[in-house]
Amino acid sequence: MLHVILLEPEIPQNAGNIIRLCANTGAALHLVRPLGFTIDDAGLRRAGLDYHDLARVHEHPDLPACLASLGDARVFAVETSGGRRHDEPRYQAGDAFLFGRETTGLPPHVIAPWPQDRLIRLPMVPGNRSLNLSNAVAVVVFEAW
Repeated sequence: MLHVILLEPEIPQNAGNIIRLCANTGAALHLVRPLGFTIDDAGLRRAGLDYHDLARVHEHPDLPACLASLGDARVFAVETSGGRRHDEPRYQAGDAFLFGRETTGLPPHVIAPWPQDRLIRLPMVPGNRSLNLSNAVAVVVFEAW
């Protein structure tokens, strides 16, 4: 099983799409507060359809609490500034992937101490900002799976 961590997600439709992805891949979803929506948000329900009951969704008050709940899992931070491409590591069951907010990504204070071999990125055309969050999560989860 893989873990997807969304740090302070803002857009309910993205979270709904990711719930659906997690339900269909067996990944667990971890939502780290504050959230830009409520779990019963209509946009979240529409995007997730009836998959919310099929997915394992956990809410955490902050990132340290989320990481502690994962025990010894290897956690890969996914950010446009990552030094390794997402397809370079050899993933294993239990790995976790940390994604930042849709508008700002992962904060510098989160990225700065991160082990460089666990800071990954998706290749993109130079000069572009980033992919949609739910698309990025899908690419990484399917690569790891």
